[in-house]
Amino acid sequence: MTSGFELFDHTADLGVRAHASSLPELVAPCTEGLYAVVGDVVAGDDGSAWSFESAGDDPAVLLRDYLAEVLLLFEQEHQRLTGVHVLEFGDSRLHVVASACPVDTERSAYHREVKAVTYHELAVRQAGEGYEATYIVDI
Repeated sequence: MTSGFELFDHTADLGVRAHASSLPELVAPCTEGLYAVVGDVVAGDDGSAWSFESAGDDPAVLLRDYLAEVLLLFEQEHQRLTGVHVLEFGDSRLHVVASACPVDTERSAYHREVKAVTYHELAVRQAGEGYEATYIVDI
């Protein structure tokens, strides 16, 4: 299965549905889907090491918490993740490392303001021979 994502309309919000061969491989298309909701967010040079680590009892909530941190990094620090690498993603733990690069505002195009990654319709599930994640963003 090839990793990827699609955007879909959801009432006054926007949804992201991502798919991948494995649970860890699901994180990168979910991340790219979030940036795609914002627009064409281009990373600049000179990234710094960034890490997210969380424990819980629901992979969907772990993924939402990660995406909320990615959105916070974008909104407050004007940084975009590149080179997303998942060290661990299971039923009770998510550990991601990446490079946080300044957003190249001259080459980026913003289409929407994302207020939050919600819990509404939040899901991570096996789908066929791979995995699928669905999340809704408040725009």
